Amino acid sequence: TGFAFYWRTFLALRKLIKQENITAIHCGRCLPEGVMSFLLSKWFGIPFLSYIHGEDVETAALSRELSLLVSKVLKSASVLICNSQNTADLVANKWGITSNSIQVLNPGVDTQRFTPAIPSEELKKELGWSDKKVILTVGRLQRRKGHDKMLEAMPAILKHVPNAHYAIIGDGNERERLENLTQQLSVQEHVQFLGEPDDSNLVTAYQQCDVFILPNRTEGADIEGFGMVLVEAQACGKPVIAGDSGGTKETMRIGETGFIIDCTNTAAIAEQVTCLLENTKQREQMGLNARDHIAKTLDWQAHAGEAKYIFKTVL
Repeated sequence: TGFAFYWRTFLALRKLIKQENITAIHCGRCLPEGVMSFLLSKWFGIPFLSYIHGEDVETAALSRELSLLVSKVLKSASVLICNSQNTADLVANKWGITSNSIQVLNPGVDTQRFTPAIPSEELKKELGWSDKKVILTVGRLQRRKGHDKMLEAMPAILKHVPNAHYAIIGDGNERERLENLTQQLSVQEHVQFLGEPDDSNLVTAYQQCDVFILPNRTEGADIEGFGMVLVEAQACGKPVIAGDSGGTKETMRIGETGFIIDCTNTAAIAEQVTCLLENTKQREQMGLNARDHIAKTLDWQAHAGEAKYIFKTVL
């Protein structure tokens, strides 16, 4: 079945390359796009580049067959664009790829859309956040995102900040387990599952929360390659907290716009979240720092010149 899929796709792409006189191929992932790009590159003698996200190469390493395919793609690409230095290190150290073909280009954010806003009681009321100190997490409900550890930290946080409220945006196969855990911890009155958001509600949630946390951890081969939600939250002027795993530390200026902690440790989560919730002046200053940091370094416009240079130089 897999072979049939690759062959059909290869033939369709081969036809497209002839029709459009394609001179270079970009593939969004090493699998499955990278395999087709490798074959097309050999057929037409044109270069290809592959974008590497971190969890993709880590997952492939668990399978002998996938490892062989990914290794061929990584070694044959003209350039590998990694979403973080952490991902670049994985490619170099675990897959034996020379640094000459590796480039780091972080994901960018639209700072005209993700922008700070003044606190609005009306909007907070619509979100169910009236008179609450809101901790927000955005992301798919999967184990490596660490929602469970943040939930386990809530009783300790509530002892110091009785109006603390944990809002979770996103959905996934962990939802039932997390909802059950919320009941077991008796914090259901202080936890909100908002499901999948639409675009406008997502920006509003970033803007109206007090602290953003991505309590990620490594789960087997599953890692957080970068942490785009941390960038979006900072663009909206919010201090962030993230787990010491994957590429999250590359999204922030540690100590100035956010903190990296061991998010397998519920006590560490509770301490850091409580500290920020209780210190309004620190939150506000870190929020200002965060907006400045993202606007200068991770805005799409800041990335455009770097991407242009990579494409022009390599391709």
